[in-house]
Amino acid sequence: MVEIKRTFDLLDLLVEQYPKDDILAGKVNGESVKYSSHDYYKYAHYLAYGLCEMGLKQGDRVVTMSANCPEWNFIDMALAMSGIIHVPIYPTLNTESYLHILRHSEATAVFVSTKVLLGRLRPALDQMETKPQVYTLMAVDDEHRMLEILKAGIANRDKWMPEIERRKREIGPDDWTTMIYTSGTTGLPKGVMLSHRNLCSNFTAHALVNPCDQRHKFLSFLPLNHIYERSMNYHYQAKGISIYYAENMGTIQQNMQEIEADGFCAVPRVLEMVYDKLYAAGKDFKGMRKHIYDWAFSHGKRYDYTLVKKVSLLYQLSQWFLDKAVYSKWREKFGGKRLTVITGGSSIQPSMVRLFAAAGINIYEGYGLSETSPVIAVNDPAHHQVKIGTVGPVLDGVEVMFDEDGEILTRGPHVMLGYYKDPEYTAQVIDKDGWFHTGDIGEIVGGKYLKITDRKKDIFKLSAGKYVAPQLIENMLRGSEYIEQVMVIGENEKQVAAIISPNFNTLHYWALKHKQHYRDNTELVALPEVQKKMRAVLDEYNKNLAPHEQIKQFRIVADEWTANNNLLSPTLKLRRGPLMDKYKDLVTDIYGKEKPASSGLFSAFKSVELPTMPWVKKL
Repeated sequence: MVEIKRTFDLLDLLVEQYPKDDILAGKVNGESVKYSSHDYYKYAHYLAYGLCEMGLKQGDRVVTMSANCPEWNFIDMALAMSGIIHVPIYPTLNTESYLHILRHSEATAVFVSTKVLLGRLRPALDQMETKPQVYTLMAVDDEHRMLEILKAGIANRDKWMPEIERRKREIGPDDWTTMIYTSGTTGLPKGVMLSHRNLCSNFTAHALVNPCDQRHKFLSFLPLNHIYERSMNYHYQAKGISIYYAENMGTIQQNMQEIEADGFCAVPRVLEMVYDKLYAAGKDFKGMRKHIYDWAFSHGKRYDYTLVKKVSLLYQLSQWFLDKAVYSKWREKFGGKRLTVITGGSSIQPSMVRLFAAAGINIYEGYGLSETSPVIAVNDPAHHQVKIGTVGPVLDGVEVMFDEDGEILTRGPHVMLGYYKDPEYTAQVIDKDGWFHTGDIGEIVGGKYLKITDRKKDIFKLSAGKYVAPQLIENMLRGSEYIEQVMVIGENEKQVAAIISPNFNTLHYWALKHKQHYRDNTELVALPEVQKKMRAVLDEYNKNLAPHEQIKQFRIVADEWTANNNLLSPTLKLRRGPLMDKYKDLVTDIYGKEKPASSGLFSAFKSVELPTMPWVKKL
């Protein structure tokens, strides 16, 4: 059996142990295009030969900017076996971030999937003194294509095959293979350097949790440029699970039905949308049908994996009946099978986990960071190693301990090599004994389950898994003459919001100029014209923020924040705890009254093109 020590060892494993016709699949113009294990092995090697022919050297950095598709994997494996560092980036960053990544990584080449994505990257490329060579996956006017590299590799296979085989033999588990850019407190992304050992030790460990095997199919739709979905794709391959890529975020339910999927990887926001849709479906029911549907929700929210064999006969009969009447109908919307759903990125409500579990949709909630490759702990319902409300047992091979303040520290083969070109910050987060300081506060409950209780760092995640650095946004907003103080919020929520203490001197002048009448500051901040003005101010700043960082909602308060009233520290920093306590009703008003989605199941997502190139099958 093939031993997985480098990511590209997966290719040998697939050919020898899982010779499938559909190890990777995508859709083109509504038609499925499948790639066998042999196709995958062959095209990855051809691309590696082509990379040599175009002059790329071991240690070069190559950026990819693409939506999920089988060809992303071809590139990833070709770079890995060539000893070239893969730098995948989000297609939704701003120009400043793109420019920083391209310059900081010293990218030699860039692979971009479509004309639209190239248009987003072009302003950054145009500002570079030394420009990397650009190759597109799809045909784009006047641009070089990945197809050229593939053809060059085929034509020169005899020339470069010995070189690639030599590199494959010499590349070791501890060699650097990829760089993931992640948010930092400085505002500019930091390059997390990961080795083959980092990646392989982690995905082989969390693959043991998944009960599925080569008979199963998973749908993939979270971005492959994020280490979370990327690690899960390696995990699927290590088990011979077929990976089907969704056409776009709006076709997930349809694609699940088409392939009769056995599972998928998600962030809590996706599951929240599913929950909202299921809940809304029962709003118009009447009589007994309404009663049974509501019963399914109340019953499901009492479900507990650990009590399944201990519950009363009445509960078991209720579970059987509700599964026939309600839960099985829910599963039919996703292909009809009982599902394995891995979730991470932020916390998910325990009641939601219980309901989905009762419905035969098992949630494997985990926890990790880009710097830890990424998984530290994960719940394992299949093997009865689960405690709802925690992120599960620590993975095999991963060490966890707690600092004096409760901060979670971790050590092991999963901890990154360091931050690229930043040894000082690396030394701040990885101590002399090799412990990585996560910035999260936690504890072990039940003897083995890791529970996240607080966040040491101010950086938080939205429910969609995106990081937000609030201090950076707050510092920017305080540049406005209308804003004295502001607190950015959104931990585990769908979107970013802000609570604003305005500059009343400026606001009083503005109100006088625009003939606004009020008796006190409370009436002033409530005026429609003041609300409209603040919205315009925020919209101007939003132009300089990534979409997930933009202030979608806000509330203006009449209070001034000072050290005397305990809302600011003596050094005039926000005291987030007291502020959140003071304005908890405003926070509830912002986030607590949203209605369930009434349109398409995943309509909150914009369509994202996920191309597959059928030309590969013709070579």
